[in-house]
Amino acid sequence: MTSVSGSGERLLAILGLFSEDHSEWTPEDMMQALGFSRPTLYRYLKTLKDAGYLVSLPQSGYTLGPRVTELDFLMRRSDPLIAASDPHLKALAEAFVGSAFVLRFYGQKMLCVASEVSAPEPRSSYPRGRPMPIGKGAVSRAIVAFLPPKERAALVSDYLDAFVTSGIGTTKDAVLTELKHIRRDRVATAHGEVTPGLVGVAAPILAGDGTPIGALCLSTEEANLTKDQLAALRDSIRDRAELISDALAQPATRASA
Repeated sequence: MTSVSGSGERLLAILGLFSEDHSEWTPEDMMQALGFSRPTLYRYLKTLKDAGYLVSLPQSGYTLGPRVTELDFLMRRSDPLIAASDPHLKALAEAFVGSAFVLRFYGQKMLCVASEVSAPEPRSSYPRGRPMPIGKGAVSRAIVAFLPPKERAALVSDYLDAFVTSGIGTTKDAVLTELKHIRRDRVATAHGEVTPGLVGVAAPILAGDGTPIGALCLSTEEANLTKDQLAALRDSIRDRAELISDALAQPATRASA
């Protein structure tokens, strides 16, 4: 049961129930999960349904509605991170065969918001819109390495098993030491951790205060990548992520967002 108060929090709590594993909810399941009374729940469901955030059919549960798709369209057109990253995604996809993508980091989620693909048959376990796991992969390490020290240590503690499974250390201290190396290098590499057979290279995209708001990444087939190509990819990812960070820090970029 979730404890929430206020109309806004209750509306968000209902929307927050929906996930990849649970994409349809009955009112009874919602009441059990949230602890809302039936009249309260139905009042908020009507509000969300009238606004297009939820839809339902007779004898079925509620699912997300067309307003979510509309907001996604608007986000693609207005997000300054997508606008600043677009030329770099295209350049990466031209220079390296694979999937170049940019991710947003919020709460404890990392979400692909834009991509450019040059591989004839691209493979990805986490397409646009599907949250990526914390603790596994280059993206996760590139972002977590640049969190403030206390937040970084807390996140490593929460997801220590995933970090250990990825092979970057067997203890919390060892993982934190590796993250310090990534912070120094400003780029992370992972081999087959998220999708078997793929190499991922990622670098953080930073806000003006140096905290990560996302990451730039390219994944490619490891069998087709030479040692020199990997080094060139690491340099390109790092440099382009820094250019995106610089572009987002410009007043004109913020004003146009």
